[in-house]
Amino acid sequence: MTRIALCLPGGGAMGALYQIGALAAIEDAVEGFDANSFDVYVGGSGGASLAAALAAGLPVQRLYRAFLDPADPYFGLERKHLLRIDLGEWRRTLLSALSAIGLAAGNALAREPRAIPSALFQQLDGLYDSLPAGLFTLEGYERFLEEFFVRRGVPNVFSAMPRALRVVAHDLDSGVPVCFGGAGFDTVPVARACIASMAVPPFFSPVRIGDRHYINPGAGQLSHLDVAVEEGANVLVVVHSMVPVSVETVPTGHGHRGSLRDKGMMWVLNQAIRIGMQRLIDEASRRIAARGDIALLRIEPRPEDGILFMYNPASFEARRRLLEHAYTSTRLELGRRFAESDPALGRAGFRPKQPSSRSVPPPP
Repeated sequence: MTRIALCLPGGGAMGALYQIGALAAIEDAVEGFDANSFDVYVGGSGGASLAAALAAGLPVQRLYRAFLDPADPYFGLERKHLLRIDLGEWRRTLLSALSAIGLAAGNALAREPRAIPSALFQQLDGLYDSLPAGLFTLEGYERFLEEFFVRRGVPNVFSAMPRALRVVAHDLDSGVPVCFGGAGFDTVPVARACIASMAVPPFFSPVRIGDRHYINPGAGQLSHLDVAVEEGANVLVVVHSMVPVSVETVPTGHGHRGSLRDKGMMWVLNQAIRIGMQRLIDEASRRIAARGDIALLRIEPRPEDGILFMYNPASFEARRRLLEHAYTSTRLELGRRFAESDPALGRAGFRPKQPSSRSVPPPP
């Protein structure tokens, strides 16, 4: 019996946009393909919210159109929902830092002058431990997601989902991976699970669920492909956006430059995560292919397409370019694979759709 899974590894807001464009293209290129008809959905980071929407039955074509039209209120995500300073963490940081500085000053004054530098260095550990656990909180995005679920009829309970949904995260204090929606983790609200899966350090603070804290460890996370196989899937469709960037010019706030270094610390970290994620997906793909009993269809951008992910997702033009490129490039890639009789397509039962039956025209 065929059991098909859709794997949507993370990639932030721009990664989710790529996944929407790619899935819209697959629907228009493959006969009978429906992004809402998978047996299992496995999502992480930005892909978790998309996986939840698709598992609940929201049409990917509707999502695609919504992000192409800046006036469409269907999914009204704004910068304020994601980039919200974690005031609680910064308050803790300030109080801890003041305490450490006061203790250091007291110890220094009680010592001989020659011993003061050594005493101050000993207190640096206190300042180091005072750093915030994350720059931003995801609580605002959770509330936005809950309201979106209510408006669109998406259950916020895993057991009420029409299709099986698994959201990947890791326990901060044990390092153990968890699959929200699976056994023992199926009572967590879906929106809460989604933000736990998005909590990538040091951008976002860990998310508390019960008496535990959860994060997304980036390249150290559990493979979404392995989760799908454990759920009994023997056909995997993987839309992976976190490929390493390879470009000659980099758009920055001070013009185009020649290196990711010029885009600052966050994009250097982003590239590091991309390198690790690509290795994770490559290793999981090889391991699964070696079994011989699982069909794997993997869609991802080329490294030179990475420049499309560097622009602000709040920019309508940036979103449009990425969505249209994801759609067009995926259509071309599927056409090539069908022409070459890719065995993965055959094993998955995918057949090319006649151009006349295309439901949505390709973007200009």
